Amino acid sequence: MSVLTPARGPQAIFRINPVAKLAATLLLAGVLILTIDWVSASVALACEFVLFCWAGLSLKTFALRTLPVWIAAPTAGLTTLLYGQAAGQVYWSFGLVNVTEGSLELAIATTLRILAIGLPSVVLFVTVDPTDLADGLAQVVRLPARFVLGGLAGLRLVGLFLEDWRALELARRARGIADRGALRRLLSQAFALLVLSIRRGSKLATAMEARGFGAPVRRTWARPSTFRGREFALVGLGLAVALLSVGVSVATGSWNFVLT
Repeated sequence: MSVLTPARGPQAIFRINPVAKLAATLLLAGVLILTIDWVSASVALACEFVLFCWAGLSLKTFALRTLPVWIAAPTAGLTTLLYGQAAGQVYWSFGLVNVTEGSLELAIATTLRILAIGLPSVVLFVTVDPTDLADGLAQVVRLPARFVLGGLAGLRLVGLFLEDWRALELARRARGIADRGALRRLLSQAFALLVLSIRRGSKLATAMEARGFGAPVRRTWARPSTFRGREFALVGLGLAVALLSVGVSVATGSWNFVLT
């Protein structure tokens, strides 16, 4: 059994307030984007893989959900390797392509940094329920309730958009107007979906106003959102990983501040 099998004990991250997950992710990402060096990204990535063991995700789910990050990171690294700033020894050159010692080091740092920022973001938000996130943003962060509920309603409609797209595609095929002209069909169907989405959004806004979601009074919440010890522990872990990465990078002389 994988170490990423969903945890049933108190270590399961599913019960942690989504605001804490958002804060931990922002802390780590905010530090890593300040530097482009492979040391800080490697340290952060090593610590993250240890923490992923308690993320409550199966190995299959982890691989599938983080697949876009695994594709984007080496792609960005390859682009940097071929077209990055030339410095040091030249390994290969052809036209605009220059593979040098500096571009190779920058490519490795870019790849590791994308992984170090992207993987924990995906892992943490996979375990987030949109309603819990809305409750946390409104009750813990104190964001305006109208803004939070509007965003939650819009997020809930994403699944309906996918279903509407499939229904439009089947309907157009049944009418015999989707047999050829892929680009024309795509544009026409996208416009139809836009019209349908505007109508659905207008109906949803009217229904929410009728139910008092836009009332200028302090609203109550069906489920309380709390920020307790385990939430502070997660934020502390994010801060600790960020500080450790910075410390090792500075100590080894690899710190490369991006604004200098």
